[in-house]
Amino acid sequence: MLYLVGLGLGDAADITVKGLQVVKSCSRVYLEAYTSVLTVGKEALEEYYGKELILADRDLVEQQADEILKDADVTDVAFLVVGDPFGATTHSDLVLRAVNAGIPYRVIHNASIMNAVGCCGLQLYNFGETVSLVFWTDTWRPESFYDKICKNRTAGLHTLCLLDIKVKEQSIENMMRGKKIYEPPRFMTVNQAADQLIQIIQRRREEGEELGMTEDTVCVGVARLGADDQAMRAATLSQLVSCDLGGPLHSLVVTGQLHPLEVDMLRVNAEPDALKDLRVMDGSTYCS
Repeated sequence: MLYLVGLGLGDAADITVKGLQVVKSCSRVYLEAYTSVLTVGKEALEEYYGKELILADRDLVEQQADEILKDADVTDVAFLVVGDPFGATTHSDLVLRAVNAGIPYRVIHNASIMNAVGCCGLQLYNFGETVSLVFWTDTWRPESFYDKICKNRTAGLHTLCLLDIKVKEQSIENMMRGKKIYEPPRFMTVNQAADQLIQIIQRRREEGEELGMTEDTVCVGVARLGADDQAMRAATLSQLVSCDLGGPLHSLVVTGQLHPLEVDMLRVNAEPDALKDLRVMDGSTYCS
């Protein structure tokens, strides 16, 4: 049996009772280590679970998945994922490989950023399509996430923006030379995400394009959700450029239309004057 076990968002203790029972019973336990990270390391998890963990990087999961599935038809193998197992599309591929190989599988769910983000005060059923913001390079500056955010805002919906994680990544130079040399880990901050969005807004304004959001759009920066030191800040996009939310992981929410209850909840963690320019659309809806 292949078990896909969600670990939750905070530390080692966030695993469910059912998930911990599975981990303790499996002959091999893999820890997926590239789509997200916990606030504690592999050693802390091993101590809490009482089990040795095998780190599963992107190459192992996406290129050598057969190694993970080896003998899973006759023994139990666990694949641990920060958050919920299906928070990343790559894990669906692992399930399909198991099914095609005749290996049964079971999923042990847990909290993920996709539902925990509701703690910022925005109602989950008012969210539209989730987007990913990637680190720009000198030669690659995609903007498709901005267009999806604007599409959500046109429909009155909020947007959860998942921010880029670079773990065990190679430079293009080392990749071309076949050198297994990896860059230091990088985690995009809310500040960096806000700055990239503002650069897109400024460029499109100069081109005369009608804007779907501006520097004054109300957003919410969140950091380390589920941890004891989680942080949240409601602010305009321009204010978030200078907000320090501490260590990773960060996410950003761009608001759509706001219910009065959502506005009241945002005030709890709002920067000064962040909500002062909200416009009343009708008796029960606000926007920025």
